[in-house]
Amino acid sequence: MEKTTASSDISQESSSRRKFLGASAAGLAALGLTGYSHGDHSQQSKVKGLYFPAPMKNGHYELPELPYAYDALEPAIDEQTMRLHNDIHFNAYKNGLNRALDNLAKSRESGDFSMVQYWEGQLAFHGAGYMLHLVFFQHMAPYGSSSPSEKLQRRLAKDFGSFDAFKAHFNAASGAVEASGWGILGYQPVGNKLIIMQAEKHQNLTQWGVIPMLVIDVWEHAYYLEYQNRRAEYVQNFWKVVNWKVLEERIALADKAFG
Repeated sequence: MEKTTASSDISQESSSRRKFLGASAAGLAALGLTGYSHGDHSQQSKVKGLYFPAPMKNGHYELPELPYAYDALEPAIDEQTMRLHNDIHFNAYKNGLNRALDNLAKSRESGDFSMVQYWEGQLAFHGAGYMLHLVFFQHMAPYGSSSPSEKLQRRLAKDFGSFDAFKAHFNAASGAVEASGWGILGYQPVGNKLIIMQAEKHQNLTQWGVIPMLVIDVWEHAYYLEYQNRRAEYVQNFWKVVNWKVLEERIALADKAFG
């Protein structure tokens, strides 16, 4: 009897482990950090569309095209800021990510890992910056062109009490990030729920597997030309350029994949 019970426990543990590993791999794929090509292919199809695919050329990341004009977000975000933010800052993360990957590849080829700590740090910093900027830019729409549906508001209320409570929480978290960082609405596969996080140093974000659903960049380069030190005003105006339809679609996909 004890042997049967033990076997059952091991079987349940293995099943839970497979489910967890599948969710973790899917979560990484949703971040664009891995090619999710093994395991449950039905799970793979469920997470398809959860992330904005990073354009690649010859094994290197590229800068994706904006889905709107540089001035389309005005007056919430001005054209000059958009050009500097996308073409200079986002591009710098892309270059840093590719440079780190290239140098780590050289280390493997030569067997010289004397600089591995430096390049792993660069990979974390620029990789996180690239992925978060990818979500940030692709998750906006021309000023005033998108509004949250009642269905989306009910879904957000499920995890935050109400739609207004969600916005208040997101505003407060984003506005209170110390120095530079991000406000993040993420989907937590382990808990099958939406959560709000701060990323003060995005390379140190520690909730593994959380999939960014909506992010706001609160580094000063994202708003200082227009708002100076008025970060709270920038965060408030961000809602006027959120692509709510895309957010609703991605949350629905996450619910289907992990719920």
